[in-house]
Amino acid sequence: MKFVTFASPDGSARVGRLDGETVLDVGFDGDMIAFIEADAPLGNERPVPGARLLAPLVPPSFRDFLAFEGHLKNAFKNLGRDIPAEWYEVPAFYRSVGTTVTGPDTEVHWPSYTRQLDHELELAAVIGRPCRDVTAAEALDYVFGFTLWNDLSARDVQRRELPVGMGPAKAKEWDGSNVLGPCIVTPDEIDLATLELEVRINGERWGGDSIAAMHHSFGDLIAYAAQDQTLLPGEVLGSGTATGGSGLELDRWLQPGDVIEMEAGPIGVLRNTVGTPHRKDS
Repeated sequence: MKFVTFASPDGSARVGRLDGETVLDVGFDGDMIAFIEADAPLGNERPVPGARLLAPLVPPSFRDFLAFEGHLKNAFKNLGRDIPAEWYEVPAFYRSVGTTVTGPDTEVHWPSYTRQLDHELELAAVIGRPCRDVTAAEALDYVFGFTLWNDLSARDVQRRELPVGMGPAKAKEWDGSNVLGPCIVTPDEIDLATLELEVRINGERWGGDSIAAMHHSFGDLIAYAAQDQTLLPGEVLGSGTATGGSGLELDRWLQPGDVIEMEAGPIGVLRNTVGTPHRKDS
């Protein structure tokens, strides 16, 4: 099934289900995280004409990993570096907060402090029930579903922050820097062995990869994060950038007005338009 959060005609945010292109209100009084936690049967569904999709959820946190070797090879080549040997052993991650989330068909904010805005194509797993000290083989049983994640990055800021050895910080975190959507698809409709990711800018394919190319699997990522720590329903764990899924790898950069489209099988297309920079020094 495909679950969404939508803005109903009266402006309220509701949990829905997609039936083709039709949004059905599932009859649940609460947000997506409460819906996931309740694990309740669907109520009396009704079509909602004119429904506008929002970010499918506002997660309590994001954890973002680096699982695609192809992306790292491309990015590190441009930086004149080799992939650290430790990357092959440890699925390390950084964290961000859910208040930075935005959804499909929005204009993404270009922060005032960067001149080099970049997109990042990722698949994200949404945790469905409390999860701690699980094996990689068990971990996917705790996933509610999968969605697309455009992890926007301020690359010039990132280059300044990385030598400090903390973060990333403002290179990854501002209002609207984490784009999720358009829906959450339950695992029974996602084949991770065959799922392909693609990103297009103004209709031109810039890159993409198969989920099967991940060096660290989603099971690995969840198991690593859940060591001695409980992952909660609604928390989001990202694959890291798919090969060719960022402008950094191509030395091509977003421009105001660009249309970013990310696509992944049954999840559909996550589409956003790049906003206009408002420089502090202008």
